[in-house]
Amino acid sequence: MSTAPAPPPATPPVRLLVCDDHAVVRAGLLALLASAGDIEVVGEASSGEEAVALAARLAPQVVLMDLQLGEGIDGVEATRRITAAPDAPHVLVLTTYDTDADITRAIGAGATGYLLKAERPEELFAAVHAAARGRTVLSPPVASRVMAQMRAPLPQLTDREQEILAQLAQGLGNREIARALFISEATVKTHLGRIYDKLGVDTRAGAVAVAKERRLLR
Repeated sequence: MSTAPAPPPATPPVRLLVCDDHAVVRAGLLALLASAGDIEVVGEASSGEEAVALAARLAPQVVLMDLQLGEGIDGVEATRRITAAPDAPHVLVLTTYDTDADITRAIGAGATGYLLKAERPEELFAAVHAAARGRTVLSPPVASRVMAQMRAPLPQLTDREQEILAQLAQGLGNREIARALFISEATVKTHLGRIYDKLGVDTRAGAVAVAKERRLLR
């Protein structure tokens, strides 16, 4: 009498660590991910530093990472530290920001994917599984911006230059920028000169206009 073949072993769920500094958002994500059935949230972090520590201790396959995390290191720096470790998990960025600067920094830090929070739940579930396999996952708007960057590479601004550019866009003068960032006015002028050179402009208004046009500002 023949016997039926044994069913294939069940695929274990993807082990996921969630990092977002907003408790309500984390709670919503945990409830949503629990509905997937094949994703296990093994931990949640409210800061970049906590995400780095939990990623090392809990050994998730994927870290779902927000970019803006309040005080402490941001999601980009947390991604850089997590992916630099041996046997590092894959990092999937989940954010509301789709500026060229954010995308470039996150991917440069080692993120496997970049997803926008406007995506449908099914897209998020699929992205988590794809990231667990090491596949690159990009929201369609992000993919379009990456292709545009490849055709016309953007100037690479440092984190400090981006901070000063953001202050500039708010209409602040050199003295106000210096006070806001706890640096000297001479340092502000030095950074402004480098920003002008990289953007190909020679005025404050020109720098802001180019930054907005090329989506270097949020």
